[in-house]
Amino acid sequence: METELTLEQQQEVERQLEILNRGVVEIVPEEDFRKKIEKSVLTGKPLKIKLGMDPSAPDVHLGHTVVLHKLRQFQELGHEIQMLIGDFTGRIGDPTGKSETRKQLTDEEVKENARTYVEQYGKILDMNKAKLYYNSEWLKPMSFEDVIMLSGNMTVARMLERDDFEKRYRSGQSISIHEFFYPLMQGYDSVALESDVEVGGTDQKFNLLMGRHLQEAYGKEKQIAMTLPLIEGLDGERKMSKSLKNYIGIDEAPNEIFGKSMSIPDELMIKYYKLATDLPMDEIETLEAGLSDGSVHPRDAKMRLGEKFVEMYHGPEEAKQARHYFETVFQKRTLPTDIPEVAWDGPQEIGIIDLLVELKMMGSKGEARRMIQNGGIKLNEEKVADVQMQVVIEDGLIVQVGKRKFAKISMN
Repeated sequence: METELTLEQQQEVERQLEILNRGVVEIVPEEDFRKKIEKSVLTGKPLKIKLGMDPSAPDVHLGHTVVLHKLRQFQELGHEIQMLIGDFTGRIGDPTGKSETRKQLTDEEVKENARTYVEQYGKILDMNKAKLYYNSEWLKPMSFEDVIMLSGNMTVARMLERDDFEKRYRSGQSISIHEFFYPLMQGYDSVALESDVEVGGTDQKFNLLMGRHLQEAYGKEKQIAMTLPLIEGLDGERKMSKSLKNYIGIDEAPNEIFGKSMSIPDELMIKYYKLATDLPMDEIETLEAGLSDGSVHPRDAKMRLGEKFVEMYHGPEEAKQARHYFETVFQKRTLPTDIPEVAWDGPQEIGIIDLLVELKMMGSKGEARRMIQNGGIKLNEEKVADVQMQVVIEDGLIVQVGKRKFAKISMN
């Protein structure tokens, strides 16, 4: 830099770098990231930090929050958050990690998903300070000539370097031409916004680097690509995903969040602590050491984690109640005191499968049958083993599905 930083400014640069490097997989390139931080500290001008949201699903889970916590760190350090809703790109769908062409979304679906994302992101970020953009503002007015010029900045060979495209190409699966435009459009978003840093999961690296490439092509200062780890879901193997049903949603009920947290594999606990909570690093390291030497029981660490998640998204009082509920119902093996009552005006006798569907405790007869076969259904605390069982309905009958879902039948 042409102007030397004061000692105080140098210390501020190091402080920010230490905070922002936590949990990061890769920063491309690291030396330029330092220069951008130095320039920001020297001039007092905040960096523009971009997160692209292609609103193809409305429910935010802990996997999404890894990036959001990083954005909050940037925000707390005084930088500007660019929340980009891909209302235009959302009609195409990001092909990343997909083995086939994605179904295009309608305008109504995109708008509803975008609204939900913003609402849920507000549980982590100060959305009043974040700047919200829709990429239809600059992509929709583009002429065909503009599109041709944009596509002229990338080769087919480079596009096929992406794992998902390459695998589909080699296996003979179709790749629609419009899918090539997704990374181009996402990259052009960085041109339009003049972003300094773009964050995303490791599976987004190609798209993040595209923004850097296109900014250079359009004569802009190149952004930094910052990638963050993907969290494995509750199965301990695959990426957390709602479609795989291995997720913890931040909008779920407190008891559900806590209960699911107790299913996190022991070997992933510290990763969840580091990436999905705001607990200070020294506390996490102490906890990790305790787990390693046996002074901390994995169950206790997991209960603390579940309580932390509920506290973050519902508040401290709800966290205490969720822990108490879990300890009462699952550790002491007693029924909860707040079982919801369901008024019954159906037949006096009904098949167990029909009962579960009628009570809306199972989504289908097939799901109900499988749950019974897996030993997951109880009536008045007695396990149901017969899928053909006929249930005599009585006032106060308690139906239990799995470990956390209860209903008390009321005939009054």
